[in-house]
Amino acid sequence: MAAQAERPNILIIFTDDQGFYDVSYYNKKDIETPAIDALVDAGMRFDNFYANCPVCSPTRAALLTGRQQDLVGVQGVIRDLPLNTWGSWDPNSTSLATVLQRNGYHTALVGKWHLGLESPNLPNDRGFTYFKGFIGDMMDDYYHHRRHGHNFMRLNYSKIDPEGHATDLFSEWAIDYIEDTKHREEPFFLYLAYNAPHSPIQPPEEWVDKVMAREPEIKDLRAKLVALTEHMDYGIGQVIDTLKENGLFEKTLIIFTSDNGGSIRFGSDNGPLRDQKGTVYEGGLRVPAVITWPDKIQAGSSNAHTAMTMDIFPTIMDLCDIEWDGPVDGISFAPVLSGGTVDVSKRAMIFSRREGGLAYNGKTIEAVRIGDYKLLHNSPYEPYEMYNIAKDPYEKNNLLAGLKPNHYGKVPHFNELLARLAKHFQDRGSVPWQPPQ
Repeated sequence: MAAQAERPNILIIFTDDQGFYDVSYYNKKDIETPAIDALVDAGMRFDNFYANCPVCSPTRAALLTGRQQDLVGVQGVIRDLPLNTWGSWDPNSTSLATVLQRNGYHTALVGKWHLGLESPNLPNDRGFTYFKGFIGDMMDDYYHHRRHGHNFMRLNYSKIDPEGHATDLFSEWAIDYIEDTKHREEPFFLYLAYNAPHSPIQPPEEWVDKVMAREPEIKDLRAKLVALTEHMDYGIGQVIDTLKENGLFEKTLIIFTSDNGGSIRFGSDNGPLRDQKGTVYEGGLRVPAVITWPDKIQAGSSNAHTAMTMDIFPTIMDLCDIEWDGPVDGISFAPVLSGGTVDVSKRAMIFSRREGGLAYNGKTIEAVRIGDYKLLHNSPYEPYEMYNIAKDPYEKNNLLAGLKPNHYGKVPHFNELLARLAKHFQDRGSVPWQPPQ
């Protein structure tokens, strides 16, 4: 779609725990996200976009590799606690940043990393020429930037200790990077990954006051989540304005999405979708998504194409006319962006998560969807559930309810889904997911 001389700059804006309906472009009345809405007005909205996993690290691995996350060793959340970390990125896999770097891009990551705390799995090891941000998982405080007492803020490999709200810092650093690109001839790839609106729900007080004044009936919990999201949206708007001020907006492919569904217990809104972050129900997996590329993608358009985070990798390869012969599990949706279609009716969409604690004890939960049917195991200690997502998008009618497990096979499509899931279990079993001790 793009000759090498016309390759766009690439900006991926990746938010953290942003619920499917925590954007005002879906006419959600208690939240205002004008910067994200403006991307919708300028580009294409995806109404059936899914995160690869209902938690952070695995989806980020899928984004950067185009692979099922557990096939590159990231089965669950990577943490700084040795007895509660559930993945390790395979150093032999190749990142999107590395591929773009090899093809003439200047590559940068600003914000949250969450794919490793030491080499060879730091951003600069994995294709990013420039990194300024946080290598850990969540921050215990948006102003002090610590996790379990550790400072995980870095400028490339060096520890830094900046002052200010993390959302403001990430927006400012992204702006600084874009300003610097005017001195370079090569196109840039900027991966801007916010911690917001992940807990702790800690927006600046003036943003809470603004929401409370506008929405006097709003509950405190929701008000803080809305304020944290709107504060982030303001920063996104500043970043987009910087592109425009430097004549770069028309030359930039912008991809906006979230790493997983919203956390209802912290005030997120997944609308009528069932459940929340951490689960393999729709509320944990379906996320907002918008793609903008002026004059290439029809402004104000939308589509019902079903896509996943890992599809972004091959889509970028197609849009930038880059040959990539390495392994990839994602399916390019580049034709959709120019008004075409991609048949994904027979693809197996697989979602999985490994976790500790009493609810998981190191076991996995997973879901597989082929066509309209979805089989899921939301707890390692509960039976399978199965839904027709086309007819039952809010997962209220379990097709296996009341049946004994040895009768599940009588339900149409069950055996096909189970067999595909079993094949994935075999595939991931060959991939180490813990570093050598």
